[in-house]
Amino acid sequence: MDTSQRNDTFKSISCPAEGIYKEKGSKFLSFAYPVVSEEEAKTAIEKIRKEYYDARHHCYAYRIGLSGDVWRYNDDGEPSSTAGRPIYGQILSRELSDVLIVVVRYFGGIKLGVPGLIRAYKAAAADALDHAEVVEKVAAEGLAVVFDYTAMDRVMRVLKDMGVTPSRYTAEDMCRMEVRVRLGDVERFRQRMESAEAVVEEML
Repeated sequence: MDTSQRNDTFKSISCPAEGIYKEKGSKFLSFAYPVVSEEEAKTAIEKIRKEYYDARHHCYAYRIGLSGDVWRYNDDGEPSSTAGRPIYGQILSRELSDVLIVVVRYFGGIKLGVPGLIRAYKAAAADALDHAEVVEKVAAEGLAVVFDYTAMDRVMRVLKDMGVTPSRYTAEDMCRMEVRVRLGDVERFRQRMESAEAVVEEML
């Protein structure tokens, strides 16, 4: 394997998973989702809010990207750092990214106190992740390849050699393909496309 590819993989989850934790009448429902952007995370959070509209709190945490540079957690009305942070801690402790966890709390009438809340949100998040399938993901960059029709054969040869499948293709004055290339291959992909007389642009 090319050594440039060794640092572009990370752990995530393959599909949504659920968990639950109960204490002193309070019920904590947890939902783990694979997400690839903040927009996708926010959409999933809003969906949970609407579905469980009668719950008192909808706390969450997410971490996105190869290095987890995009992250956020929210206590949604619980005492500071008693909900979002322990949820986020479970994502970190399992070294996951591209993951959102939402924990919905139904209040049981008895206050749990700060230690109790931290324990409950941590346990609920952990239960959802315990039911999730952990997979290895390859970090990729979205790129557009622009070229004249006469370069089609050369461009397609590069795509085939590098195992890249175009997701969208348009042909007007110039041909344009949208692709996702693993980070470890991006520089080599740019060089080969330049040799094929194609221009590689970053996706906006």
